[in-house]
Amino acid sequence: MNRKVIIDTDPGLDDAVAILFGLASDRFKVLGLTTVAGNIGLARTTANAGGLLAAMGRSDIPVVAGASGPLRRKTIDAAEIHGNDGLGGVTLPAAAPLLSDDAVDWMAETLLSEPSGSIDILALGPLTNVAQLIETHPQAASRIGHLIVMGGAIVEKGNAGPTSEFNFAADPEATALVLASGVRTTLIPLDVTRRIRADRDYVEGLRGTVAGDTAAALLTAYVQDEKTSRPLHDPCVMVLALAPELFGVDSYRLSVNVSDDTDAGGLIQDEAGSPVSVAMRVDAAGVLALLAEGLR
Repeated sequence: MNRKVIIDTDPGLDDAVAILFGLASDRFKVLGLTTVAGNIGLARTTANAGGLLAAMGRSDIPVVAGASGPLRRKTIDAAEIHGNDGLGGVTLPAAAPLLSDDAVDWMAETLLSEPSGSIDILALGPLTNVAQLIETHPQAASRIGHLIVMGGAIVEKGNAGPTSEFNFAADPEATALVLASGVRTTLIPLDVTRRIRADRDYVEGLRGTVAGDTAAALLTAYVQDEKTSRPLHDPCVMVLALAPELFGVDSYRLSVNVSDDTDAGGLIQDEAGSPVSVAMRVDAAGVLALLAEGLR
């Protein structure tokens, strides 16, 4: 397939595994990694993205720093899950050099330089960069082929508030802008990602390649109860891009809670909301098998 993609990310342990899969697979042509503050601050997410490229020997792929915080709110982070370095103490090589610090302009130039619809954006973190792209470069944003987003919760409880998921809670206004934009978007919410977990045998079975060894180290740091990992949220984005048949997708009309209450960023099913495709079912074994195949 060799689909051209931009990975917008805030690595982050599960982001890092997703990126390794994308770099190891010959079915993606990764045009660049754009970074955003999310799991941790922008300086660290950017360094981690560059370190992953260095580990994989992919200095041909640029890293472009983006938003250092949400559109209108204070930054939140998830260092308690990912560690202060975002990678649970896993050491990566020295980061590949930063191309620039203007991810939004770089995304726009890249989208305008290729045929319309030929580039997908795989969004693994808060949607601040994507929202700014839509707001400041609408012509370029209209050329996105498919925006696949890890975020939200439909029936599942939230992990940032009663119904809100972390990526969307980190920047509710950006989420609302993106969902209302008309860009072809598929959400992968907690309803699916919580079904994808790795046990220790699975993790050990990844070893044998640079991508597999690095992913195994990251997932070992991500183990929650000495048996299985926390949910592999972000790798689901990569897998859906390659194998949509592993997911069951429904259409919802959704709006976003942009209040200042404890559930900011939560999704609301609303007849007046924007139509959005949402993955609600998953072949968990199939996702894990494809992920392992790519990393090995």
